Formats: sequence, C-alpha cells, structure tokens
Amino acid sequence: MDKFTNSAWFMRIVAFALAALLFISINFEMESDKKSLGLSTAPEISTETIENVPVEVYYDRENLVVSGVPETVDVTLKGAKSLLINAKNQRDFKVYVDLSDPAISMGDRTVTFKISDLNEKLVATIDPEYAEVNVQERVTKEFPVEAEYNSSLLEEGYTAGQPTVSPKTVKITGAKDAIEQISYVKANLEISKGLNETVNSKATVKALDRDLNKLDVTIEPSTVSVSLEVSIPSKTVSIAPKQTGKTKDGIRITSISVDPKEVTLFGSETSLEKIDEVVLPVNISKIDGDTELELDLDKPESVQKMSLGKAKVKIRTEKVDVDEENAEPVVEEEEPETEQKQEEQVVEEEAEEEDEPAAIESKTFNNIQIVPVGIQDDQNAELESDVTSITLLGEADDLKKITKDDINLTVDVSNLDEGTHDVDLAVTVPEGVEWELDSKTVSVTISQKDEET
Repeated sequence: MDKFTNSAWFMRIVAFALAALLFISINFEMESDKKSLGLSTAPEISTETIENVPVEVYYDRENLVVSGVPETVDVTLKGAKSLLINAKNQRDFKVYVDLSDPAISMGDRTVTFKISDLNEKLVATIDPEYAEVNVQERVTKEFPVEAEYNSSLLEEGYTAGQPTVSPKTVKITGAKDAIEQISYVKANLEISKGLNETVNSKATVKALDRDLNKLDVTIEPSTVSVSLEVSIPSKTVSIAPKQTGKTKDGIRITSISVDPKEVTLFGSETSLEKIDEVVLPVNISKIDGDTELELDLDKPESVQKMSLGKAKVKIRTEKVDVDEENAEPVVEEEEPETEQKQEEQVVEEEAEEEDEPAAIESKTFNNIQIVPVGIQDDQNAELESDVTSITLLGEADDLKKITKDDINLTVDVSNLDEGTHDVDLAVTVPEGVEWELDSKTVSVTISQKDEET
C-alpha cells in the first residue's frame, strides 16, 4: 500500500482530481452569482402585442392633404421579457408614416409603417404593415351656409320664417377632389317637438356632396349662430253677445254691451279666414235689473289660443207692466204709397246707407320678407332680422282680397358705409288700405366681401 501511495502516478491522479473539483466548484459559484444579479447569459425570450398605438404622419401640411392613414395600429414586440414590460409600460416608441419628401407625387400610393425610439434589442411587427393613402393638393374655399330645421316639429298653428345664419359664409379646407365635390353646406338647427317660440342657437356646419354624404374636410368656423323666428298668425274679430233664455215677467232688456268689443285669435291662416266673430252667450233668464257680468269666452275649436278668456257684459233693463209686455202691438194700416212716395223712400234709404261709414277692420301678415336693395358689388349687407309682421287697416272686403304677395318691404342700402345703421323701411301695399309696423326701421350691417383664397 505504501508503495502504491508513494507512486508518482498516484500523486498525479490525486492532483488532477483535486483540480477538477476546484474548477467545478468555482464555476458553480460564478453561475449562482450571475443569476442572483440578473446576469444570466440565456435571458427568457417572450412576445407582447400593444394595441391602438397612435400613428403620426409627416408631410407638408400647408400645401397637402393626406387621407387613408389609420389613426392607430397594433405593434407586436419580441425580446427579453424585462425589456418588453418596460416598452409596454413606457410606450416611448413612435409609429409613423413619412411623406415629407418635397418631390412626393399626388394621388394614391402605398406606404409602409415605420417605428422609431424602440430598444434595439426588441424586434417589432406592425399590423397592418402597409396603408393605401391618397395625397392631394390642399385647397381653401369660401361657401355660403344654408340653415335647415324640421318644420314638422313646430306646434300646430305656428309658422316659422326663413332661418338666418351668422356668419353667412364659412371657409372650407380639404383635398382638391373633396372641395370640388361639395354641393351643400348645411347647418342643421336642432329643435324640440312642439316649438312655439323664437329660437337662437348654435348649429354644426357640415359639407355634403350631391348624394348628401358627409365629406372629410375642415370647416372654419365649425359652428354658426342660427336664428329662427317662430310666430302664429292672428286675427282680431268682434265679440258678439247673444241672448239666451227668457226674461222674467216685468223686465225688458233695453241694451247689452260688451267690453272689450274685440278679441284677437291665434291659429293657422286657414282656420282664421273662416271666423268673423266670437259669439258670447248671455243668459237673461235670471236678470231682474241693470247688471254687469264677467263671462267666459268660448274658444273656437280651430283656434290655437285667444288674447283674452273673459269679457264684461253690461245689461240695461226697464220695468214694464205685465199686461203691456204681453199685449200685441197694434199695426196701423198704411195708406197705399204713391209711386212718387216709394221713389222718395228708396232715395232716403240709399242716402242713409251712403252716410253710414264702412266698418274698418285689421289684418295682420307675419313673416313678410325684407329685401335689401342697392347692395354694392364689393359689400355684404346683413339685416338684424330679414322678416317682420305688418298690420293692414281697411274695409273687410278689401282686406280679404290681399295676400302676402301684394306686400313689399324694402330697405335701401345703396349709400351706406361699413358699419351698422338703422334704416327706414319702404312699404308698398294695395291702394285703399293703411299699414302699421312694430318698428319702421331695421338694423343693417355693411361689411366688405372677403376675397376667395
């Protein structure tokens, strides 16, 4: 045994074994230290998809319009898990489309999405990878705005004038092709059902093609002020007291008068044309002397409303003997009239009819258009309100023949400078009638026309 242990080979084998154990021990400790410090040489590889990443587009925004680029894309990243978590939380990378080349051509083209500011140890895949875009010349043009509303939402009997818009024009910017497709520029006024009063509100402006499809353009301003004057036709008629019932014995009604003598009715023009008076029934069966009553006025079915709901009635009476009241009146026989007397009587009756003045009535017309005249070519004339109401006074037969088309309201702006002015209205109505206006002037604002860009 001693001889074996003292052998040179034995010592060599033991030394080799000890060296191998020492090498394995040192490497094991180094690997443990690396893992504890996160220095593993074989990191865990993973993938992560980040959805709805915004897309930036680089191009000449002053002269071009680019369409077809999606607002967001999905990005799938591959790499070390620790790096993926950091990229997902920070989102410090960008996805973009580069169309900044000054020599870029107009029309349709296919572009590739690119990514920047991403850790170089991560691999990115973008979905979709491509986009079909359209590049057009940027054009700005001025268009008039037309306001619209749903007239069926007005309360029954009410009417509305032409809505007014401020400002009356807007500037629309977009691709040349889109601008050329514009057929209508509308501002839709939102109203609620049963509207019975004037509306002043904001409305969003939309540009539409001939098929009423909304176009992708920029509108400045995007909203306008819209005023819609809502009113109801009116007519003033007399209140006609009508006796009902039978008077008490010994009482005779000498007169019945009503105060006020007239009432204003509101409703559709068709309904009002058929009404000439409002009957007020007066029951005289309980009257035993001079009396004053306040009675309810019955609103005609076709009328929307009345200016008053009650009227005062004065009843004057006298007492008579019952025998006298019931006695039949004695009719004296008249001598046959000669032809000359008959002619004289006819002449007297005609003279009485001529002397009796004709009853003057009134008729109100609403929403009469005010037309500005004399506008200079380089100016705009904006009326504070381009419609008004006018009341005509005259004989009933004359008023019945008059329609809105017989009335002309104009305002002369030919000599006005820039600014706001109160200008007299010029009124033209048929002969034989007089007129009344709530205001004989209208406010007019004169401004210079903007040149189209």
